[in-house]
Formats: sequence, structure tokens, C-alpha cells
Amino acid sequence: MRVESYGTGSQVRLPGKSAMEPQIFKFGTPYSEMYRSLAVTPEDEAFFSHNGVLQLCKRGSSVKLAPQRWQDMTSKAVQKHHVVIAFEERIYDAVIEDLQTREPTEDFKAIHVICLDTKDNPHEAKLQGRV
Repeated sequence: MRVESYGTGSQVRLPGKSAMEPQIFKFGTPYSEMYRSLAVTPEDEAFFSHNGVLQLCKRGSSVKLAPQRWQDMTSKAVQKHHVVIAFEERIYDAVIEDLQTREPTEDFKAIHVICLDTKDNPHEAKLQGRV
């Protein structure tokens, strides 16, 4: 089974030093570049290691080069998916809205979209990943 991961926002937002200061990156920014920019100083490296963001970048880079945005895929690429699992209701809504606005391809097939509403943190992601 092939598994892929996508975001649906306008940018990649990672937790920052406060809720009002997220770390923001463009989709397509390599995880290795994100890691380097978050670990510029020893203090930053310690902070982002402690909150799990550096581990998230390492895990992401072991799977693919950079985060991808769902809405940027071609309709032909979307049609290769049989099941889409969203881990937040807002992500589910964004995927449904995107699918409804696309022109169907010649070989259009149904795509099952499922929402498993999960808290957005490494611990919960690990638990839901086993489902």
C-alpha cells in the first residue's frame, strides 16, 4: 500500500516559541532546510528539540523531501488515490471542497474521504497512525 501525506493550508505552520509566533515555511521547502533554520543557535535547537518540532522535521525528511500541498496536485494525480484520511475536521473540509471544485478526469473514480479527528501533536499522531 502506498501512503502519502499532504497539507491543505496556504503555508506550512509549525509550533513556535509562542502560539502567536508560529514558524512558517512555504510548501516545497525541504525538511532539512526547515531543520537548519530552526536549529540556528544552541538555544533554538534545545527549544525545538524539546517541543518535538525537530523530530517532526527528521521524520518528514525520512519519508520525502518536503511538505506537499493537496490542492497543488493535478486532477490526474488526485485520481491515483482511493482513500484519503484527514486527521482534523478542517482538513477534511478542505479536501472535500477541493474535490468538489475539480473537473473529473476521463477515468474518474470515487475517492473515499475519512475524518479521524485527532489532536495535532506527535503523541496523538503516533497513536492514530496505528489505526
